Amino acid sequence: MRSEAAERADFSGIRYAQCWEDADVLLAALEPGPGKRCLSIASAGDNTLALLSRDPESVLALDLSPAQLACLELRVAAYRVLQHNELLALVGSVESVSRPRLYQACRKHLSSDVLAFWNERPDLIAAGIGSVGKFEHYFGLFREHVLPLVHSRDRIRELLRPKSGQERRAFYDDRWNNRRWRIMFHLFFSRTAMGVLGRDPEFFRYVEGSVSERILERAKYALTELEPAANPYIQWILTGRHNGALPAALREENFEPIRRNLDRLQWRRGALEESLKGDRKFDCFNLSDIFEYMSPSSYEQLLKLIVSTARPGARVAYWNMLAPRHRPESMAATLRPLTDLSAQLFARDQAFFYSALVVEEVA
Repeated sequence: MRSEAAERADFSGIRYAQCWEDADVLLAALEPGPGKRCLSIASAGDNTLALLSRDPESVLALDLSPAQLACLELRVAAYRVLQHNELLALVGSVESVSRPRLYQACRKHLSSDVLAFWNERPDLIAAGIGSVGKFEHYFGLFREHVLPLVHSRDRIRELLRPKSGQERRAFYDDRWNNRRWRIMFHLFFSRTAMGVLGRDPEFFRYVEGSVSERILERAKYALTELEPAANPYIQWILTGRHNGALPAALREENFEPIRRNLDRLQWRRGALEESLKGDRKFDCFNLSDIFEYMSPSSYEQLLKLIVSTARPGARVAYWNMLAPRHRPESMAATLRPLTDLSAQLFARDQAFFYSALVVEEVA
């Protein structure tokens, strides 16, 4: 089975320097506990590592991109040799001038190819390894050059101050959602701008309708119904740091469990279609948003392959950003949508730009 994603999109550079799916809802969706075997799209590694915090039997991380796997491998090395506060510094969650020194401590745990990759990019290390992907650069442009044309630093700080739900809604309506905000949002988060600056134009091949309008509605939800002060994704987008609002893999209570379970993690470069061949069976599938840039027929083929490698009762979790993907009726006998669970988790999903979280269970 061919990989449509591999044929269409460019995976040569670091596209995502951190994971932009909410690991807390992922963990609640998949329940990756003891005895469970997990398969995870690697991306930058954060959510793959978050799975380890729940003591699964094993985690296999896959990615088409050697650059993304280099991100994962450096994080694994960091968990092995650094302390929690040093990990946050290396990632860029906090300000630090010590990143080159911290990287030196990690080098002995890197493979030769990954060592060469990072040795050739000292500027990326110095910047913080969670800030150096194409998607993060896109948000950096927004934060540094676009948002200041709309809102002052004081107003941004006020947005990020803890408030009640009523206070958040009033602040958004009265002080944030002005005409400049709406115009800017429609321009900067348009299909064209996101395709060129943030994602890959191929990721929008199967998207219909206004990209910016859908994301604006989700942004409003995140800024009013959820708490921006506790949202690591909004904190990073607006400030370039996490400011204490850490995603699951970076929280202190998960640091030692992840470190303890690192030897249960393997990673491999390749397409999901090829890697699923064989006798290995899984209980948990973290599929990120890989179906976003697949045709409905390719999506259905891959989903059937996934189910064929799943143990009974296995959970599958993936996000829709703009292209709707849900279990096709042809698979009704083998895959059951967990509709209520999906809706409950999506209601608290802090990665606001997705339009749906899909959780399904193998019969």
